[in-house]
Amino acid sequence: MMGDSHCTSHRATEAALRWSFITVLPFALLLPVVSVSAQLTPLDYRKTCVCASNIISCSMMNLTNVPNGLPQYTAVLDLSFNSISRLRAEWTTVRLSRLHKLLLNNNGLTFLSSEAFVYVTKLRYLDLSSNGLRLLDELIFEPLEHLEVLLLYNNYISQIDRSAFSGLVMLQRLYLSHNQISRFPLELVKERSRLETLRLLDVSSNRIKVLPLQELQALPAWIKNGLYFHNNTLPCSCELYDVMASWHLKELSSATDFRSSHTCVLPGPQKEKMAILDLDKVHLNCSEVKIMDKEAYLEQFLMLDCDTRQKDIIKSWALPGNIPLSSANKTAVMRSDGSLQLGPLRVEDSGVYTCYATSDSFNETLYVTVVVFNSTASGGLENLKTAYTTLVACLVSIVLVLIYLYFTPCRCACCPGSDLEKDNPRDSLHSSTVSISQAHEETGQERVEGGGFPYRHVDFLDIKDQLEQNGRLNPIGEEDEEWQGDNKERRRSDAESVSSVCSDTPMVV
Repeated sequence: MMGDSHCTSHRATEAALRWSFITVLPFALLLPVVSVSAQLTPLDYRKTCVCASNIISCSMMNLTNVPNGLPQYTAVLDLSFNSISRLRAEWTTVRLSRLHKLLLNNNGLTFLSSEAFVYVTKLRYLDLSSNGLRLLDELIFEPLEHLEVLLLYNNYISQIDRSAFSGLVMLQRLYLSHNQISRFPLELVKERSRLETLRLLDVSSNRIKVLPLQELQALPAWIKNGLYFHNNTLPCSCELYDVMASWHLKELSSATDFRSSHTCVLPGPQKEKMAILDLDKVHLNCSEVKIMDKEAYLEQFLMLDCDTRQKDIIKSWALPGNIPLSSANKTAVMRSDGSLQLGPLRVEDSGVYTCYATSDSFNETLYVTVVVFNSTASGGLENLKTAYTTLVACLVSIVLVLIYLYFTPCRCACCPGSDLEKDNPRDSLHSSTVSISQAHEETGQERVEGGGFPYRHVDFLDIKDQLEQNGRLNPIGEEDEEWQGDNKERRRSDAESVSSVCSDTPMVV
């Protein structure tokens, strides 16, 4: 009996345990399902965020998705310091027409849908900094036509499509520093393609190795004032120094605020860095940069730019002597863009012209020195023509002299066609300056004995009596001398045969 009752008790206990296990098992199996369904249930912003009127702050809530059911009156949405890695097109299903500020920084964000901003087109401030973004696709921000500030610094961005920022017609400040950008986005600032309202472009601390220096130097001052490119691996050159030195002379913020951070890499294996503004002192010996005066000539027209560091401010000009510009002045006219047109210039237009730029929060004064030369621009060309004419005249004179000396008609007795015959070719005396011809041919000539050729010697004699004939000096003398020796003969010469060089006949060239 005792054994039977014990078995019965053991069996009852065993049956109870089986029943309990069978009863509890389905509930245990349902726990993962409940947990998963709880995770898939949309988050309610009222339970996970702090609401203050039209500001909803969900910062540092360890969120992986954007809370659902955001009210349409939301103006500021703070989702920073969470774990939202992907911003999909459906992150909000309602149009948030009043939302003007969205903070998504410090989320580890790696993906942006091309339709992520179609329901928040009135955004004016978007912070996507300190995330894991690597590229910006084309037209990614196109719906944000009211956006004024875009923060993309401290990401891993290395590729930017040229049309990524198209449509941002109101963008004023763009921060792209501390990324891996290797190409300077010139299309954002150069004329015809730039964002007209852009005041600040920060591409500092990237991997840019080449800058379009000529294009940057040609930009207006109000763009250069907010163009930051310090802490890049730029190679040192005098062209880079010229840009930075001129910006520093104009006191542009992008050059003066980060003077010590504007460095470049010296050529060589060490890749040593040095300050760009020190290139004129130690290494490359670049020429010192100075602000040059405006120079012009009489009757020219000159344009003076009032290149201020701010855009859309009131400008006015003062003439030399601090005389206010008036409509009565016909040689100085202010144009619609604020520049001053001078001309036709006179000498008295030289002096210092002053441009006053004023606004509610900013004032600036620029000085332009104009020097007008007391000659026309064509004066130099006229001087060149005069010098050329003089040179040609000199050459012609030299040619005529040479023609006269070497190609004058021959008046010698030995010339072809002469009525007189010459016994021997050696009978004539040739000289480049003096030609002596025979006036009278001696009828009786003596031959050298032995049948040889005659030898005739002409000698220059001293002036004997310095007798004059009709005011002319007879260099030989009136008397003809004859001297006859062995195999030699002196022949008579007439003073009338002196050449034109020794005569008083003027030489004409």
